[in-house]
Amino acid sequence: MSQTTSTATSAGRVSHVRWVICGLLFLATVIAYVDRSVLSFLEKTLESVIPGLNSLSYAHIMVGFMIAYGIGLAVAGGITDKLGTRRAFAIAILLWSFAAMLPAFVASVHGFIVAMVLLGLAEAANFPACIRTVAEWFPQAERALATALFNSGANVGTMVVPFVVVFFTLHFGWRLAFIATGALGFFWLILWLGVYKKPEAHPGVSAEELRHIQSGRVESPAPVAWRRLLPVKETWAFAIGKFLTDPIWWFWLFWLPRYLEGTFHLKLGPTSIPFATVYLISIIGSIVAGWLPARFLRHGRSANWSRKVAMLVCALAVVPVIFAPYSHHLWLVVALVGLAAAAHQGWSANIFTLPSDVFPKTAVASVVGIGGMAGAIGGALFQELAGVVVHRTHSYIPLFAIACVIYLVALGIIHLLTPRLAPARLAAEN
Repeated sequence: MSQTTSTATSAGRVSHVRWVICGLLFLATVIAYVDRSVLSFLEKTLESVIPGLNSLSYAHIMVGFMIAYGIGLAVAGGITDKLGTRRAFAIAILLWSFAAMLPAFVASVHGFIVAMVLLGLAEAANFPACIRTVAEWFPQAERALATALFNSGANVGTMVVPFVVVFFTLHFGWRLAFIATGALGFFWLILWLGVYKKPEAHPGVSAEELRHIQSGRVESPAPVAWRRLLPVKETWAFAIGKFLTDPIWWFWLFWLPRYLEGTFHLKLGPTSIPFATVYLISIIGSIVAGWLPARFLRHGRSANWSRKVAMLVCALAVVPVIFAPYSHHLWLVVALVGLAAAAHQGWSANIFTLPSDVFPKTAVASVVGIGGMAGAIGGALFQELAGVVVHRTHSYIPLFAIACVIYLVALGIIHLLTPRLAPARLAAEN
């Protein structure tokens, strides 16, 4: 169906298809975080059945995932920009669903490293594809909220995985937990291929919704090469922000179950509710911080002021987490880490929106890929640091201290590099 026919048949009514698309992005993110979180929740259990698995070797497994994730992000953004969101996303989730099942068929630390490396390579496409989809389907004023909504899938996925893992592990064994969670992506793929089209070609999009989607859009006629993006300060602002703050999220994701189990002597089942509560709290932070810029914009504030004030609120909300490792009360720790995780997700919703604020939509996935790669490198370094610190000192205090201040540092650097959120000045194509 042509654009003219599509919009003509949709005239006279107001559609909201963009929010259905956002729902699909949310579900994909839920699945991605379920798949990558299963091992972190089973790690203490697997120490008794996998030879050589301990805090150091676990860190090596997670470093393997992060390095692969970074490599995947280096190419996933460009591939997504070239293939288009529909095809790129479909290929990615097909591959990562197979990879998520692989740990069920290994019995060594090296086997887990291989499986998690493959998972990291394939899952890297999720966020570049999601951010490009948001840039295609939402006007600037709604992008932070849409990003916050799909990004809250990270919290939901992490929140539900302990219950899924406990059920399958206790009733069917730990191997089936990997198989069952890995299979979720195949069901999503059917929905994606049946529903997704570009807004201009979607038969359900009304003319009014299409005008709304296209309002205020920064356009470029063709994909933008990396050689034009890397010299731009806006690219580096995003990449440095991700390099400094992404590791903290990975720390909560991969080390919090181990921290709770070791500090409060919890077992697989009893860890579920405190762990899930952290991510339930973080859902609220993600949505609120995604909503804040839209509210500021409606009250006449600039996009620059709105985005950065929301990020400042999030950065300040992380600071109290420094008190968590000094507390002997489980639920106080849950509250402090939950607040920090909520603040990170709010931060993430806004920093992910920066590329679509200043770059044309055909460059968004590539910029997100560059920044995601930087975040993965930072995450890999922090995973190794966490393994060494915990193994040698049996203390998490230095890691919590870094989490406490790093967001304020990142925001300062972002503001120095991009004092105004204006369209990035890209060099002309040779």
